[in-house]
Amino acid sequence: MRTIAIVPMKSFDAAKGRLSEMLGVGSRHALAHAMFSDVLAVLRRVRGLNAIAVVTGDHEAEATVRGERVVVLDDERRAGQSAAALIGIRHACAADFERVLLVPGDTPLMDPVAIGLLLERSEADGIEAAIVPDRHGTGTNALLIAPPEALEPSFGPGSLDRHVEAARHAEVAHRVEPVESLMHDIDTPADLADLSAILAEQRGVAPRTRGALRQIERLRPDASPAGEPLAPAGEPAHV
Repeated sequence: MRTIAIVPMKSFDAAKGRLSEMLGVGSRHALAHAMFSDVLAVLRRVRGLNAIAVVTGDHEAEATVRGERVVVLDDERRAGQSAAALIGIRHACAADFERVLLVPGDTPLMDPVAIGLLLERSEADGIEAAIVPDRHGTGTNALLIAPPEALEPSFGPGSLDRHVEAARHAEVAHRVEPVESLMHDIDTPADLADLSAILAEQRGVAPRTRGALRQIERLRPDASPAGEPLAPAGEPAHV
């Protein structure tokens, strides 16, 4: 089943606004850029994924992926994640893809093996909409939809219930799929503290994000959330 991953990406400068009380614009920019780069690196390693499309209106994000076998789709209106996802879905339909994987650019812990298994499992079981919840069990961190137009995305607070209800209403075969490595998006200081703790335990994952957090820790050690280091000590920075 021909599958394309769609990654909506807002401006790096505008990203992670809810971290503004603890991080300056430059640090938020570096963190968003690093997480986005890690997400793309993982997607390139997913078995069964045929293409990647980034939906963005940000020239820097566009320049980041140029020449790396990634299609860039213009998000001129910048009307939010759901609208950007629809741009990607329209491209998928026009290009005859049979399935889309909608993922955010701020889930750097993504595991390519787990995502590949999600693709295989959903196809084998005839699932038309696999809905991956966030770690709080209320939002949606990823959607796998086949065919691409089978379900209209509606991201944001409370989106898990909305997507389940929409799938029921459309009589789409669906399943909530808690994929651990996809459930950690970064919006709040608490999310950032949890990410730091996870990276302290897991070596070899999210190297760019790890480096960005280490750099932030060096520049503003007093800004560490919940009294914890932003990144594990001793890790090199790659910013």
